Amino acid sequence: MAIVLDPKEFLEMGKTLPMVDVRTPAEFENGHIPGAHNLPIFTNDERVVVGTKYKRAGKDSAVLLGLEIVGPKLALFVKKAKKIAPDKKILVHCWRGGMRSGSMAWLFETAGFTVYLLKGGYKAYRACNREEFARKAKIIILGGMTGSGKTEVLHEMIKMGHQVLDLEGVANHKGSVFGALGQPNQPTNENFENELAQLWSKFDFNKCIWIEDESNSVGGVWINDVLFSQMRNADVIKMEIPKEERIKRLVKEYACFEIDVLKGLISKIEKRLGGLNVKNAFQSLDEGDFYTVADISLTYYDKAYLHGQQKRKDQTVYPLALEKDEPKENAKSILEFYSQLQK
Repeated sequence: MAIVLDPKEFLEMGKTLPMVDVRTPAEFENGHIPGAHNLPIFTNDERVVVGTKYKRAGKDSAVLLGLEIVGPKLALFVKKAKKIAPDKKILVHCWRGGMRSGSMAWLFETAGFTVYLLKGGYKAYRACNREEFARKAKIIILGGMTGSGKTEVLHEMIKMGHQVLDLEGVANHKGSVFGALGQPNQPTNENFENELAQLWSKFDFNKCIWIEDESNSVGGVWINDVLFSQMRNADVIKMEIPKEERIKRLVKEYACFEIDVLKGLISKIEKRLGGLNVKNAFQSLDEGDFYTVADISLTYYDKAYLHGQQKRKDQTVYPLALEKDEPKENAKSILEFYSQLQK
């Protein structure tokens, strides 16, 4: 008989044993446990057909139809499982820990596998993630206006052994209207949250966790409200980098992209930037004057950042003046500054 595990036990065993998600490819693509293999009992279309049969003719008819569909696939399922888990130890789950995972567990056990089932399925895993994000953590927010190099500073902190939840790295987006440039496609919202949960589970909650200052969305994905609430109640170390330095960074990051692409993105913030500013930005792009374009763009982003900061009612913001855009040195200065604040 399959061994049933709660989500935490299942994830712990998943560090050494392969996980198989038997939901449809569409369900898997929308959201899955990081590292899981998709071995769907039904294709997307087959699931619809069985579901329709259930609604129209009842459970018994739907089960018989399901068996007719799955029967010819049984040997293939076992062959694939042996490739995924050559040691014949495997973790299996579906949406709610019901018939799909139970049926696949029976098949694998019949084929000589030791099978572990996720109690409550993927739904229980998602609920467990939210509970974990609610754990009280010592979060420190790294703030600073656009172009301050916050992400690079956090990466330097990681090299120094500090804990960082890299929201933009997981989101494949830098947060602004230009944030998708040069980035892979963004994950689905569920997969974004699942990846964050995996990183979150590895942290030592007796130590600080550094997170970049973000709104509740990073491009097209959203930070779940449980984590975002903790972020909004955390102290902020605000990097204050001269505008000249920030403009240089933006030119370095974005001047390599096609002019028409940059114009299209600037057009998206025309209402906030103003028609005259957009016109001047377009002219500057045509002339290859990326410095002016960055300067104009910061007119909007600096105001937006200050507006966002005013919403922080329960936070303490500690400004730190830094002369240059030097991520490694700035990381050292920020850590020293924070250390002094604790004394």
